[in-house]
Amino acid sequence: MPHYMFRANYTHLGIQGVMKERAASRVTAVESMAASAGGRILSAHWAFGDDDFVTIAELPDNAAAMAIAATVGASGAANVTTTVLLTAAEVDEALARRTAYRAPGA
Repeated sequence: MPHYMFRANYTHLGIQGVMKERAASRVTAVESMAASAGGRILSAHWAFGDDDFVTIAELPDNAAAMAIAATVGASGAANVTTTVLLTAAEVDEALARRTAYRAPGA
């Protein structure tokens, strides 16, 4: 199954909810959401700096990842950035493919 990294930045309402419900309850909620999309959370981490919460999920497809990101974003509690993660084998497969390209000015 494909892997995705979700990075979330809480809005002021979102962090107020975390403060009220505590961090562990949010991890449980995210695990339940991934399961409802047919996947699972591989890791979940709190952070500070540009991101407040980072998680790696294994999900069936891009549509499942989009459903999660859209649901969280629409809640207004957090802004989400999603990154598709690739294995070394997937990168090697991509590098073996030839595509037609002309660099600007070439």
